[in-house]
Amino acid sequence: MYKRYQLENGIRIVTEKIPYFRSVSIGVWFAAGSLYEDFESSGIPHFIEHMLFKGTKNRTAKQIAQAMDAVGGQLNAFTAKECTCYYSNVIDEHLPRAIDVLSDMITNSLLDPVEMEKEKGVVLEEILMYEDSPEDLVHDLLAEALVGKHPLANSILGSQRFILDLNREMLVSFLDEKYLPQNTVISVAGNFDEQQLIDLLEKFFGNWKKESGSAVGQCSVPVPLYQSRNLFKWKDIEQVHMCIGYPGIPLGQDDVYPLMIFNNLLGGGMSSRLFQNIREDKGLVYSIMSYPSFYTCGGLFTIYASMKPSQAKKVADLIMEEIQKIKTEGISRDEFNTAKEQLKGNYILGLESSSSRMNAIGKSELLLGVVRTPEEILTKIGNATMDDVMRVVDQVLSPDTMAIAVVGRENVLEGTSCTAS
Repeated sequence: MYKRYQLENGIRIVTEKIPYFRSVSIGVWFAAGSLYEDFESSGIPHFIEHMLFKGTKNRTAKQIAQAMDAVGGQLNAFTAKECTCYYSNVIDEHLPRAIDVLSDMITNSLLDPVEMEKEKGVVLEEILMYEDSPEDLVHDLLAEALVGKHPLANSILGSQRFILDLNREMLVSFLDEKYLPQNTVISVAGNFDEQQLIDLLEKFFGNWKKESGSAVGQCSVPVPLYQSRNLFKWKDIEQVHMCIGYPGIPLGQDDVYPLMIFNNLLGGGMSSRLFQNIREDKGLVYSIMSYPSFYTCGGLFTIYASMKPSQAKKVADLIMEEIQKIKTEGISRDEFNTAKEQLKGNYILGLESSSSRMNAIGKSELLLGVVRTPEEILTKIGNATMDDVMRVVDQVLSPDTMAIAVVGRENVLEGTSCTAS
């Protein structure tokens, strides 16, 4: 059962006690991500994430790492489009240490200029690694093709030039504006004593107060104006990496469930239509898949494939043929039921660890202000009908809002029936 609390300084706490676990996971979430930055200056949230591990008033960077390694725990963080999360996974008896270290990182970070210059080198290497990964590049290129300069297309890592120009004052200003108690959610899942947890959070986070800045909410980001464009990025690589994309469904709407069911039968697994037809039956690709992305301000639906250039046009045509076949002939009852059961199974299996449950409740509380139980979500999946799926297919897969991104030696889709206008 989920419980919700709020500290006097505005920090929201959401918990799920799982007494048969011996582990516990805690995450500190901020409404701070690339979605809330300017197109030219995105990258600060991710750089801040790195810097909070580089030393505090009480611990050096090495001591931060040693504090968790000494008890076999995990300490890490990630930055996404709409949030940043710092988290720890430990056995239940070491929860006080995890809370202590996380609070120290968040409230006492030094942002040392010397460490900052060293970390620039680390992040620049991360950007270069990303640039060498065409399967990552093509997805970001698709976002730009679909939404242009909207914040949904912002880079999480930022540009090399922007990282080089970062200074400490910019980081301090960002923290003062975005890392606020009222923008913070702490999620805890696993085995813990409820009163001890609240006492620990009050002790380590209760005195954290900031008067500046403002709360970040989804009203801060406008709904994207989706576009239909074909973007190409040259890379000297053997394969062509291709994404075909459409506007999706915003996070929190009930239509996300019919869309996820459709995704499973189109390209969400090895038994899906695209995988079976294009890879298994015809052997034209190594990788082909589809997936939806959900954000508070909008969504994306993406189809991805990688293949040698001579086969790209054939693959693109087969993808479009499959989509058109679904729109004209519909889907069978058997594949609908299979896709629905697959979605239920994937959801339940995804909750079999304290860390996955901590992530689920933390993100939901931060972005939606509500936490739904697994039973509620399974009911929503179960209530989705074939008519719901076909309605969402007609809504999402419109040729007027289709965008394409290609990474490789040539834009192999120019002049095909798949080319966006």
